[in-house]
Order: sequence, then structure tokens, then C-alpha cells
Amino acid sequence: MPGFIDVNAESFIQRLAEAVAMPSVSGDVKHRDDVFKMAHWLDAQLKSYDVETKLVDLGKHIMDDQELPLPPAVLGSTGNDASKKTVLIYGHFDVQPVSHFSDGWVTEPFILTVSPNGQMFGRGSTDDNGPVLGWLNVLQWHSENKQELPVNIKFCFEGMEESGSNGLDELVEREVKKGGWFEDVDCVCISDNNWLNTRTPILTYDLRGISYFKVTVSGPAWDLHSGMFGRTIHEPMTDLVMLMSKLVDVKGNILIPGIEDMVPSPLADEQAVHERMDYDINDIETAVGAKMTLSPNKVNVLMGRMRSPALSLHGIEGGAVAKTVIPAIVTGSLSVRLVPPQTPDNIRSLVTSYLESEFAKSGSKNTMSIENMPGGKPWAADMYHWNYEAAREAMRQVYGVEPDMARDGGSIPVALTFAEATGANVVLLPMGRGDDGAHSTNEKLDRSNFIQGSKLMGAYLYELGAIPRKDIQA
Repeated sequence: MPGFIDVNAESFIQRLAEAVAMPSVSGDVKHRDDVFKMAHWLDAQLKSYDVETKLVDLGKHIMDDQELPLPPAVLGSTGNDASKKTVLIYGHFDVQPVSHFSDGWVTEPFILTVSPNGQMFGRGSTDDNGPVLGWLNVLQWHSENKQELPVNIKFCFEGMEESGSNGLDELVEREVKKGGWFEDVDCVCISDNNWLNTRTPILTYDLRGISYFKVTVSGPAWDLHSGMFGRTIHEPMTDLVMLMSKLVDVKGNILIPGIEDMVPSPLADEQAVHERMDYDINDIETAVGAKMTLSPNKVNVLMGRMRSPALSLHGIEGGAVAKTVIPAIVTGSLSVRLVPPQTPDNIRSLVTSYLESEFAKSGSKNTMSIENMPGGKPWAADMYHWNYEAAREAMRQVYGVEPDMARDGGSIPVALTFAEATGANVVLLPMGRGDDGAHSTNEKLDRSNFIQGSKLMGAYLYELGAIPRKDIQA
């Protein structure tokens, strides 16, 4: 199979280009048809490799005051051999929004652009089209060579991951029941994160959760001329900026009482684990394109990314940069990345009560509202489980090195959903590098990671298949 993947690399890259060309932005109303188009394209790809598929209607939801149909989940199934293990593979086919060149893109976001050094730029290239297509590359070899897969596979691909995974939890809960698509799953594999750096593959066994909020301040009935009304009224933008300035300081410390206090101090052996990891300050500075880490200490930076909560301010909507108006309504967005024992439920009241208290102290005559968007709990897995050992051995074979075992600062709520619903171990098997820029401008996936990552996925399946059923424990 590795030789097949090498020989067919260019055709695999062309298939990735087809996927990138579909702007399947789940968070943008005008691209909803493109998300549906992507679902049907992926469904057809799976069917071409003899995978039984099912498109599942997930209902409707409200976005931008419109009722929209949710993109269907694409379920797949291949193999039904009771003597083999069954792995559930998850991915998503929706992507983050872009504003083209105004965002700082140097290439057209929805045209896969391959640079001379092998970097392949395009929205969704690493998150998550590349990994999803890696599984297709493995299926293609088995189909064209009429080879049985070493395990039974169930696929679950969704089109709303970047917008809250609406309907997915309910789908999983239905399909794990007797007679459901995910009945009797032995383990789960998700490829939707990245290495820490550009050198060393990792396996991820821990993810932060997330709580996401929108804060809206409104006042006058319409936008006003700042020359005529400046310093005569309470201005919504001034109130919002004041509120957002009280949430986090320039060193990253969360200023909302109670949030930092929930997290126990790190133990000495935990600090030693971070010290051993193949990661340094230069890695994060390379990934962000500037020398701006909060600390020169590697362990502090790693723990800030992996085992500490983080509050980030994302943006303000309302007003205009080139107009001297006082906006009538403005909205700011923020998120809190969560670590155990934090959950969206126990963070929500701390954030809302603090914002309400600070706004009341201001004495403003404007009004404030807070919207708590869908979030997710932190997740952790047993990294000594046979599922992880299969993934470790596959990485040794493909990359010739021992992978780092790492926590990840990002959030993939579906990992916890699958773990709780199936009772099975979940492994995170990254394809891309730490500088891929998922969710950012100039998102890319290196050609070598796409090709070697496809080999990794195949090797992982064979390592799973080599573990005798009598030796497995859920």
C-alpha cells in the first residue's frame, strides 16, 4: 500500500483540490448549498470504493434569523466480519469562513495552490479535508487491489463541526443503540488536529473544552453622528470595550473570579512530561510568525496551551472603521477554553454574572445581553489502551520515530460524545503540522504530511487488525 500511495500522490492531491474548491462554510448562510454539495460528493466517493452509505437528515436550525436545513451526516460501513474489530472513524467536511484577500490570504482560499516546497494552501486543506481524504486513499488501494480490510469500519462524517455540530450528539445516541450504525464499535479514531511542531508526530489523548459567548450592547435607535452626539450619550462601543477589557489581562490571566481557582496546581511529574516533549519556544514563534510568547519558559508555554484555561477575545461587530459614527448596537465575541473540572455549565454562570455585575457598575443607560453559544466539555483518554498502542506502532513504522504523547489546547467536543456514547477508547491521530494554520489565513497542508499521513492511516488499521480480539478490552 505505501508504494501505491506514492505512485498515486498526484491524483490524490487533485482529489484534495476538488474538495477545497467546494466552499463548504457551515457558518455562512450563502454557502449552505455548498456544504450539501460536499456531503453528496463525499457520499459518492465512499460508494465508489464499495462502502455502504447513508445520508442522515439532521433537521433544521436557525442561523442569522433564518431557518435552514442542516447538512446531512454521511455514514459509511464496510466489513461485517465478527472475527475482526470494528473501528469508528470520524471527520468533518465543513470549513471555516474566509474573507479572501482582506483576511491576508496570499492565494485564492478555495483553489488548492501547491508551492515549490510542497506546501498546499487552501481552506480546509488540513482541517479537515486532507485527513478525510486520507481515509479515501486507503480505501482506494483496497478496492482496486480487491484486498479485504483488516478491520470493519464505520464512518461518520458531518458538515457542521465548525458551527457547533448541531444534531450530531442526537445522531450518535441513536446509532449506538441495538441495530444502529455504530452498534458494537470497539474503538474510535479522529483525525482533526495537528502536531505540536513541524518535526515530530504526536498522539493526542486530552483536549480542552470550550464555552463561547456573544455580548451585545445597544442604545440609540440608530447610528449617530459623533460630531453631533459625542459626549452627550452613553455609547454602546465604549461600554463593550470597557467590558471586554475586564475579562483577561495582557499576560493571559483570566480576570473573572473563580475560573482560574477551579484548576489544581500541576504536579512535579506533570511538569516533567512537558519538559521531555520535543517542543521549544521557537516552534510556537514559527507557528505564529512573530516572537511574542507570554513566557520564555518552554514548560510554562506548553502548560498554558494544554492544561490551563484560556480566555480569548475574538472580535467586535458593529460600527465602521472609515466612518465617524456612533454605532447603535455592537457585539463582541469571546471564548473560554476549559480544563477539568471545568464544564460549559459551571463556567456559564461565572461569565454571565461577572459581565452583568461590571456592566451594572458602569451606570450606563444602554442595555446588554449575553448569548451563550454551543460549547463542549474537556476530554481525556487512556493513552495506554491498545487503540493508542496500535496508533503508536503505526507512527513508528511510517515516520521512524517515537511519537510524543500530548494534550491539545483545541476543542473537539465530538471526542467526548463518542467516548461517552460508545464506551470505547478514542484516539486522535493527527495528519498535519503545527504550522498549518487551521482556522487561520493561508491554511495549508504539506504534501509530505498528506502522503505519509495516508500511509499512517493504513498502517493504523493493520495494527488494529493484528491485535487478537481476545486481548482487547473496551
